[in-house]
Parts: sequence; C-alpha cells; structure tokens
Amino acid sequence: MIDRHLNHATRLGRHPSRFRLTGTPVITVLVGSMVTALPVIAQFPSMPPFGLLILLAWRLLRPELWRAWIGLPLGLFDDMLSGQPIGSAMCLWTLTLIGIDAIEHRMVWRGYRQDWLIASVAIIFCLAGGVFFARITGGGEIKLILVAPQMFWTILLFPFIVRQCARIDSWRVMA
Repeated sequence: MIDRHLNHATRLGRHPSRFRLTGTPVITVLVGSMVTALPVIAQFPSMPPFGLLILLAWRLLRPELWRAWIGLPLGLFDDMLSGQPIGSAMCLWTLTLIGIDAIEHRMVWRGYRQDWLIASVAIIFCLAGGVFFARITGGGEIKLILVAPQMFWTILLFPFIVRQCARIDSWRVMA
C-alpha cells in the first residue's frame, strides 16, 4: 500500500530556489566564522580560521560564484566575531580574492595541487597579515612563529574543507 501523505518527488526536472543557490555559500562562510566564537582555551592560536577556509574553498571550487568585493561583508562579520581589529579580515580577504582572480586570469588550467598551493599562499598571507594588523593596532609584540602551528593545521585542513564544500555544493544545485 502506498502512503498518500508521502510527497516524494524525483529530483529530475526540479530547480533549486534562488536563495538556495546564492545563500548557501554565504551562510556556510558565516557559520565557519562563528566557529571562532566557541569557548576554546589555548596558550597559542591553534584553531584554524574556518571562515577563511570555507571562503577559499568556495572561491576555488566555484570561481563564477562570487566577485572580489564579497570579502568586505564576510570579512567584517569575521572581524566582529573573531576579535581581530575591524577591517583586517575585510582588507586581507578582499586582497586575497583579487589575487586569486589575477592568478586565474593567467593560468590556462588548474588542478588540485595548484588549488592547494594557491590556498596555502592565501592562508599564510591572511594569517601573517592578521598578525601585522594586531601588531600595528596595539596588540603587543606578536611573533610570527606563534602563528606557525595555526598556519600548518589550516593548510592541512584545506582539502577536507574543500571536500565538505563540494558535498554541500552538490546539495545546493540538487545534483
């Protein structure tokens, strides 16, 4: 007997909503930025910047999805939650996205290793830039070696984040 209350429809011929297509990547970056607000006690910065990782993963996975200015509002949200000086992630994320755009215009094709290399350079740039912004705004004498483990773990975590974003992307486009 078939249950009448089951409204099962096939995925073929259905189209995802506009909010699902455009809102899902933004919401995942915002949720990634919210992870830094979790109460984790550490002697040195060890938690990866998940907002930055998810932003890079979406940008390298779907280049047509965002323009470079998306780093401004997403960076502002990350700055407000992470405790960094306001404008640091806004500046660094936008410069990173502009740099990725410049690299993409010069490369004919890109593979997995090139994406990981681009993300590694972007992660090092953003974390070193965060140290610089904290230092010039009165954060004290911060040594770059203090953030090196965070850079290392963030670079190693990038392939996992890309895989998760790809899984979310297949749900997003209903593939």
